Amino acid sequence: MVLKESDSELDRGDAAPDFELTGTDGESYTPDSFADNDALLVVFTCNHCPYAQAKFEFLNELADEFDDAAVVGINPNANPEYPDDDFDSMVDLVEEGTIDYDAYLYDESQDVARAYGAVCTPDPFLFRRVDHEWQLAYHGRLDDALNPDDEPTEFYARAAIESVLAGEDVAHDDLPSRGCSIKWVDE
Repeated sequence: MVLKESDSELDRGDAAPDFELTGTDGESYTPDSFADNDALLVVFTCNHCPYAQAKFEFLNELADEFDDAAVVGINPNANPEYPDDDFDSMVDLVEEGTIDYDAYLYDESQDVARAYGAVCTPDPFLFRRVDHEWQLAYHGRLDDALNPDDEPTEFYARAAIESVLAGEDVAHDDLPSRGCSIKWVDE
């Protein structure tokens, strides 16, 4: 396990890089698949990383809590050296209810993670809908629990979503997320 901290490639106000990825339900998704929402939380995550696993429940809660915000997990760990992160294992986690986001997508080419500048799991990006476009509102940690066994006391992603849905700027700074490095195939 290589511990990494996120380092934003995108600035607030930048458009969300486009993608077309397959979800665990077999459907194809793009950012516009979630255009009926006012906020879109894209989290690069995976199945095996303890940092990512520690946030499954919180992401499920966010998906349940906000009707006007979509929570989308994207797994870029399409590396044969990490079989726990394969597509079938993603489907299993969704079917058993461990992951209950609005969508869990597979970035098999890893191109989407590269386009977003994602480096770790979890690596969250929150977008607001502006003139038929998703614009970055916050890139940073979900909460203040930096290690898998820590109990969070501040929930940055919840506060950021609330700000976006209220039509306000996110007040807190982008704070680097921490987790396992993305398992790039060519590194």
